Amino acid sequence: MKIIIDECVPSIVKRGLRSRNIVTVQEMGWAGIKNGQLLRLIAPSFDVFITSDKNLRHQQNLASLDLAVILLPTNQVPAVKALLGQLDTVLDTIGPNEFIKI
Repeated sequence: MKIIIDECVPSIVKRGLRSRNIVTVQEMGWAGIKNGQLLRLIAPSFDVFITSDKNLRHQQNLASLDLAVILLPTNQVPAVKALLGQLDTVLDTIGPNEFIKI
C-alpha cells in the first residue's frame, strides 16, 4: 500500500509509522499545489492520502478518484502522535475510495 501525507500533516506520521510505505507531498515536489490538482497527481500512484484539511471533502469530488482518504482531526504534533496507533489500525482496514475521519 502506497501512502502519501499532505503538507499540512506533521512528519511525525511518517516517522511514527516506519513500517509503512509513506512519502510526503514535499518529497514528491508537489508542495504548494492546490488540492484539486494535487489529488489528480496523487490518485494514479498512491492508495491512501492522509490529510488534516477539514474542507477537502466538501471542496473536492473524492468519489471520482481511485484514492482512499484519511482525515486527521488536527495537525498538532502531540495530538497526532497520540493517534498513531489508531491511524495504523485504520491503514490495515481501509479500502479503495473510502473516506475515514479519525
